[in-house]
Amino acid sequence: MSILDLNADLDLAIDAAAPIDLAAAANANVAAPIDAAVGANILSSGSTAQALSDQGVLVDQNVTADATAHATQDSALDQGNDVVDNGSAATGDQGAAAAAGTPSGATVGTPDTADAAGVTVGDVGQAAGDATNGAGSAVPGAVGDATNAAGGATSGALDGNLLNVNVDLDADADIAAPINGAVAANANVAAPIDAAVAANVGSVDSDAVAVSQQDAIINQDIDGSAEATSAQQSDIEQ
Repeated sequence: MSILDLNADLDLAIDAAAPIDLAAAANANVAAPIDAAVGANILSSGSTAQALSDQGVLVDQNVTADATAHATQDSALDQGNDVVDNGSAATGDQGAAAAAGTPSGATVGTPDTADAAGVTVGDVGQAAGDATNGAGSAVPGAVGDATNAAGGATSGALDGNLLNVNVDLDADADIAAPINGAVAANANVAAPIDAAVAANVGSVDSDAVAVSQQDAIINQDIDGSAEATSAQQSDIEQ
């Protein structure tokens, strides 16, 4: 008994092309001054927690530049073979005969008369042997056939395949994905952060003082242009 009978015939012709063109240009100024102070009293009595954070920030950011990105792509893709084979037109005996200009059913050679005579003599001997075998096996054969018939009825339920899967897939896939991109950027980023934290947890007669003082002067100038040019030409034949 066969539990799994799997027959898979896969013929795949896949043409995949993905030309990718990308250009990126950027001018950036980043400033992030950070000032922090932390004071804490935990389970303390008669204590003082003070945190003082004083920050003075002067940030001058000047960008005098041009960010230019040019992406030019020219793609010529030919995916014209739509036949799921090795690409040849004539395959096999018929294809070879057609290519040679000769009918595939043409008869080659002459009959073998000696073989014909020998086959005739052999057939007479075989007929005599069959007659002898038929007389000798008439009774035993009948008993054997009855036994086999009974056994066949019993084993017939156990014959065959529990799962028979037959997969035949013919696929011709033409995939083309030309991608073109251009990115240009000018950026000024400033993030001055000032923090002060004071805490009393589970304390008696305690003072928690947090003072955060911040002076931030930020000058950001961008004198320029950001240009992104993307030109794409794709000639795809599928």
